[in-house]
Amino acid sequence: MIIPPFLKEGDTIGIIAPARRMDEQDLIPAFDLLRNEGFNVFYDERLFAKEHRFAGSDDLRAEYIQSILDHPDIQAIWCVRGGYGSVRIIDKLDFSGLCKHPKWLCGYSDVTVFHEHIHTCCDMATLHCEMPYHINDSHLRNEAVVTMLDALRGKELRYEFPTHPLNRPGDFSAPVVGGNISILYSINGSRSDLDTAGKILFIEDLDEYLYHIDRMMYCLKRSGKLKNLSGLLVGHLNDMRDNPVPFGHTAEEIIAECCAEYDFPIIFNFPAGHLPDNRAIRMGCPMTVSCTAESVITTQKALCDNLI
Repeated sequence: MIIPPFLKEGDTIGIIAPARRMDEQDLIPAFDLLRNEGFNVFYDERLFAKEHRFAGSDDLRAEYIQSILDHPDIQAIWCVRGGYGSVRIIDKLDFSGLCKHPKWLCGYSDVTVFHEHIHTCCDMATLHCEMPYHINDSHLRNEAVVTMLDALRGKELRYEFPTHPLNRPGDFSAPVVGGNISILYSINGSRSDLDTAGKILFIEDLDEYLYHIDRMMYCLKRSGKLKNLSGLLVGHLNDMRDNPVPFGHTAEEIIAECCAEYDFPIIFNFPAGHLPDNRAIRMGCPMTVSCTAESVITTQKALCDNLI
């Protein structure tokens, strides 16, 4: 796994909008944060293009993102928000330049398309983390922001959180892959699809019907994604919806039942996903997990070189 160079003062972060459109004023707190941390911020007027719900047409978004991927003076790429749209442009992009000159690709939710495509096509680590759209003056120093900055600087990421009644305890260590369940479902069988064998699968989601969580988990199961896991890490599953005739299980219970035949450890309530406590994960990098009946501790060690 290639690890892009970690950031230092004076480095430049390129800003992209691969999916939903954004207004410039909504990004001011995040841009001020980066500058106050000693980073330069790079974008041009194409970042704020609009075509219906998207940040410009597919071709415009792809053209702009390609320019950021290939820019020689940019050390990291930060997606402004998720929503929907990354899958429409991923095959329009050429990642050969990124493979030769690695950069951190940062974001979550719809950005899962980029995480898994880059892992598959470039064998390169990425960063699952908070995005500018969710950063405002009241969230400049929460765990999501602090851990994102720590991750980009190569520092250790250590999280301790309470256990969950459905946890299946155990100690394990392996690279982390995954992201938003809906996106993993949507890229299944494509050239962006992920290899989960021997790895920790991380999943999270927002605003989905419970029956659809069940459908997506069975898709992962039937396609072999659960068979040889080292462990399953379940993040925030919030704002789940039900039908007039109830499905009968919570999202957590659906996942636990789908994985009942396997013996890998399962950890629920990992602090990442669509809530303010969205802590950073270096995707593709090893994570060590220790789960007891009392608590869970996860660690991604500090890194100082560019290869694992």
